[in-house]
Amino acid sequence: MYEKDIIDQENKLMANVFGKRQIVITKGKGATLWDINGKEYVDCMGGYGVALLGHCHPKVVAAVCKQAETLISCHASLYNNKRTEFLEKLTSITPKGLNKAFLSNSGAESVECAIKLARKYTGKPEIIAMMGGYHGKTMGALSATWDKKYREPFLPLVPEIKHVPPDNLEKVKEAITDKTAAVLLEPIRGEGGIRVPPDGFLQGLRQLCDEKNVLLIFDEVQTSFGRTGKLFGCEHWGVTPDIMCLAKPFAGGLPIGITVAKEHIMAAFKVGEHSTTFSGSPLVCAAGCAAIDALIEENLTEKAASMGKYFKEQLEALQGKHTIIKEVRGKGLMLGVELRFDVFNIVLKTAEKGVLILDAGRNVLRFLPPMVITKAQVDKAIAVLDVALEEEENARASNTPSN
Repeated sequence: MYEKDIIDQENKLMANVFGKRQIVITKGKGATLWDINGKEYVDCMGGYGVALLGHCHPKVVAAVCKQAETLISCHASLYNNKRTEFLEKLTSITPKGLNKAFLSNSGAESVECAIKLARKYTGKPEIIAMMGGYHGKTMGALSATWDKKYREPFLPLVPEIKHVPPDNLEKVKEAITDKTAAVLLEPIRGEGGIRVPPDGFLQGLRQLCDEKNVLLIFDEVQTSFGRTGKLFGCEHWGVTPDIMCLAKPFAGGLPIGITVAKEHIMAAFKVGEHSTTFSGSPLVCAAGCAAIDALIEENLTEKAASMGKYFKEQLEALQGKHTIIKEVRGKGLMLGVELRFDVFNIVLKTAEKGVLILDAGRNVLRFLPPMVITKAQVDKAIAVLDVALEEEENARASNTPSN
């Protein structure tokens, strides 16, 4: 099929719920994607954080091929060797004490599980989430998500979930009541604009939750698996939650969701109270084992830290050149560039020039490249962004009425 045929047919047959770019991707390797016409792109989208190992990592490809010839599906009512191996590898890298996991299929599902678990364990209904936070679009996760454009079409949502200003301990303290089960937040807000909390906030929140006998839930769907230069984002501040939500890169590109908790908390669930048909499928778990092996053996967390430092420095250099850049922020290879206007044109311009970038709200560019991105690819992304920003500045200047 030709490019136009694919675009037309997908538009015809698939639910119109994604903001589509007019690009047909057919191949990926490492931090490079190719479209149907053979055009090459530096991938700074990373599948919205999924392709953290890089596309088609050879360890994952080999593991999936081998497992597909052995056993693809095995319901969790039966034991499975590959599932057990994955759980062992997973809990060997999670923060100390988080050693009991539920496996699902997506980040939103991992958050759904966390909300249910917090309510079941505490016997209390209330969840406190953050303004500006994003947790997914299923009904429970959506109820904890802040942006009204996601929430309002589906009101009423799950009750007893309320939002407080982010990075403000006093507001959290004021919001806690005798009905509060948990506080839920991202250690670094992703879609909310790559917002890094101030020093002391997460430590203070941990202390507050302990004092008030409230659970602390971290949504690390985007900040884990080495993305920020630490295995888990919370490790930058030395804080361990009671429940942690994981997903995106943990199966090397296959669908996975993980809710990991302290053992006594997860024990609140009884048989039949929470499940999903595809929990811990052998195929996904084989990919997950290979992904964790690659992460550790190839020192990719350290690479994310060093390459992220370089990437951020180059973005900061652009800030010195372009006054339309308001701020550069983030950790590791989770970076944001806040502009003084809508970023939509920049996203389109950079794609035309062979670099794929995300947005994070109306005026923030989001960079979530694979950890295997090379210095040369970072340099190309910077060069393309530089040109796109200059073109946008010139276009805006020419449209500005003279005084």
